[in-house]
Amino acid sequence: MHKRVVLELVPGFDALPLFEENAPTFAENALGKALHYSRLHDGLVFSDDSGLVVPTLGGAPGVHSARYAGPGATSTERIGKLLAELKGKSGLERGAHFVCAIALAKGGRAMAIVTDRADGEILRTPRGEGGFGYDPVFYFPALKKTFAELSAEAKNEHSHRGKAFRRLLKTLYSPTP
Repeated sequence: MHKRVVLELVPGFDALPLFEENAPTFAENALGKALHYSRLHDGLVFSDDSGLVVPTLGGAPGVHSARYAGPGATSTERIGKLLAELKGKSGLERGAHFVCAIALAKGGRAMAIVTDRADGEILRTPRGEGGFGYDPVFYFPALKKTFAELSAEAKNEHSHRGKAFRRLLKTLYSPTP
């Protein structure tokens, strides 16, 4: 039997005080946001923090994935910076993974935090029209495509976010001892 989950934006979210994401890990940023907004809204609040990790670059872009090429940079500019920094690297040096951490909180109390990842490598040139962010250069060997070349269904099945969200649902619906 499938349970139904309804997700909604926190009412009046745009008028709420922003949470500054400045923690060193995806999990801490996700939990910080969930705790912050759960103090401002009744009910369960979940938040995620996600990004691309390239070990040969010391883990960059990491938690700075969205602002890797500076504030307000486009996805094309972020990809350009990433490819420039990987110039001359090959094989395992181009290994990368997407990470997603999702935190669930209620009334300022943490209820759950889960993480998952998708492993791949960074191509030398973008491929595909779908997805967003680093998807056009993130090659997923299991399907022999970039995330930008995957259908929405395939991406949801294999992506870091899809896997983390299913892990969160499993946590929510698992019987407690």
